[in-house]
Amino acid sequence: MKPAALEPMKENMNPDPGSTRGSAEASDTKFREVLRAARTSPSLPPRFQENIWRRIEDAEAPVKSVSWLDAFAALVLRPRFAYATVTTLVLAGVLLGTYQGAQTARQNEQARYVALVAPDSLR
Repeated sequence: MKPAALEPMKENMNPDPGSTRGSAEASDTKFREVLRAARTSPSLPPRFQENIWRRIEDAEAPVKSVSWLDAFAALVLRPRFAYATVTTLVLAGVLLGTYQGAQTARQNEQARYVALVAPDSLR
């Protein structure tokens, strides 16, 4: 005896749409009419369109900065200025580091000189 999964179907559950075309179209039409009747269109809240236009205008309005620092930060954080800002900050860091390193080296040299010339004066 064959298992149930391998037995052929006794009845065609999905008939050819071409053979019953008239009844399928009729049921489609009835189904569409029922869907249209069941669909309710919700009423819009009062002043809906006015609120939408207000939101659009608010979104398009430029943001006003409170202080010069906010305006500067907004300018610097724009994508077109981001690379220039990073480059400027890295260059400033390198220059300040070089200057500080030179100052430290000069102080170390002075301390060594004093230690060589007058070794007892530091004790």
